[in-house]
Amino acid sequence: MRVFITGGSGGIGFAVASAYAADGHEVILADINLTLAQEKAAELVAAGGNASAMLLDLTQQQSIEQAAAAAGAVDILVNNAGIQHVARLDEFPEHKWQQLLQVMLTGPAMLSKALLPGMRSRGFGRIINVGSIHALIASPFKSAYVAAKHGLLGFSKVVALENADFDFTINTICPAYVRTPLVDAQIAAQCKEHQLSETEVIEKIMLAPMPQKAFIGVDEIAATAMFLTAPAARHITAQTLVLDGGWTAR
Repeated sequence: MRVFITGGSGGIGFAVASAYAADGHEVILADINLTLAQEKAAELVAAGGNASAMLLDLTQQQSIEQAAAAAGAVDILVNNAGIQHVARLDEFPEHKWQQLLQVMLTGPAMLSKALLPGMRSRGFGRIINVGSIHALIASPFKSAYVAAKHGLLGFSKVVALENADFDFTINTICPAYVRTPLVDAQIAAQCKEHQLSETEVIEKIMLAPMPQKAFIGVDEIAATAMFLTAPAARHITAQTLVLDGGWTAR
């Protein structure tokens, strides 16, 4: 199967791409950083996988449409690309708010829209959204991110209902904090906002609500994505799979 992964060169995206490539699937690493995506695709090819890179700017509708057309017959779409900006709402730049919503909500919706007709014509399709614990709960200073991730859940439910008449599923994986470069940047920003050290941010803010007190591994997210596209998950749709170490049990 052909798997299209946005943010494919990042920590989570590349882990997902690696898992699918190792399982014999053709993977397309779509990323705004084409050079890095090409380097990561080359790593997968060197390991014996079938991989390619593609430029994708989720803030530009033309880029979304061009990437969808160039990708051809996509069987599995993984909406993974994400960005973050940490600030109080009264200090939140309007252009950053728009950018976060575009990359993590509008962009995935428009990419799904572009690829869905092909899935329907072939009678098969899988969409996996990489959400966040912040699709379920909120944290201070993350209004745009939380809004986008909450919106992703509602979007997924509607698309599942609209396409329940063929072999199609759409689900959202919602992990708690994953130690990726994006989270490392968040740690620095949280240090500034909360006037805490890096260790204090990790222990008192990020891991404090999680009973298991551990970052989620990218391998866990990749394995969950693989499960959601396996035959055993063919009737799992419109669902939120939460990898949170017990956070939301409180």
